[in-house]
Amino acid sequence: MKKSIILVLAVLMGNLAHGQSSGNINYQNQSQSRYPEQNINLSFPLNSNLQISIKGMANVKADAYVAIFSLSQAGKTVEEVNTLIDSRINQSLEQIGKKAGVETIIDMISFVPTYEYELEKKIFSKKTYNEVPSGFEVKKNIHIKYSKPEDLNEIMTILAKAEIYDLVRVDYFSNHMETIRKDLMNKAKSVLQEKLQTYQSILGENLGTSEKRLVDAYKVIFPVEMYKSYQSYNSSSLQNKKSANVNQADKSTTLYYQPIIDKEFDFVVNPTVLEPVIQVIYEMKVLVMREKVPNEKTEKEYFLISPTGELKSLKLDK
Repeated sequence: MKKSIILVLAVLMGNLAHGQSSGNINYQNQSQSRYPEQNINLSFPLNSNLQISIKGMANVKADAYVAIFSLSQAGKTVEEVNTLIDSRINQSLEQIGKKAGVETIIDMISFVPTYEYELEKKIFSKKTYNEVPSGFEVKKNIHIKYSKPEDLNEIMTILAKAEIYDLVRVDYFSNHMETIRKDLMNKAKSVLQEKLQTYQSILGENLGTSEKRLVDAYKVIFPVEMYKSYQSYNSSSLQNKKSANVNQADKSTTLYYQPIIDKEFDFVVNPTVLEPVIQVIYEMKVLVMREKVPNEKTEKEYFLISPTGELKSLKLDK
């Protein structure tokens, strides 16, 4: 008689409880959940099928960047506002264009009239303010493509001389995304074969001939999505002080780059993250349709003992 076996495997990764340094982020309110739940929740499958999941990630260094700077200009007339903003832009782009591998483009955002209030003087009535045109305002964005991260500091210095300070965002690009996706899939296939062999050894079954169903998907996370804010400070307690006015100092708020941590993956390509990177996640799920083992029935035998003590087998019609 065959016995069915239900298999659950769990790989527990230990976290270091004590480190030499942790960073000022730990001064934040500890009630705010910064990291996901650490426990592994497992349950037995509802049927005899075997579910296998393979999850991998690649940290991809960008080979091109696009920084977007925003600027606005106000003026009394159309000619004035256009002349002023073009002068600021052209002055900067002339110097930026001298850098090798740098490309620029201007994106027109808006061109609108501006208004101000004019007081209408009346002797025997309340003051009346009328909205009247005062000039024009134009807004443009400068898109700058560069290939070296250190180029951004020099670009910002050049733009600051023209009073262009607003760095809207920096986008990261890689020319090898198709190769990265194929590499992740091939590594996942290799891990799948290893898991199948391990499960076959434990279960004592040949899973190679079983019917299988597969789904997979990619997800790409860019650095601009992974910045978080925090305040680093340690305030004194006034619980034992008498009632008084308390003037708190302004606390500086800053940002830090928080990539996806690689603790929940079967494999990671380029695991060490020194600078902001493009993170590509690939997951493959395989459902192995195991054959159900029918319950074996135990055949019963009946015997008759004669008056003389003789034992005779009885054959009963089923």
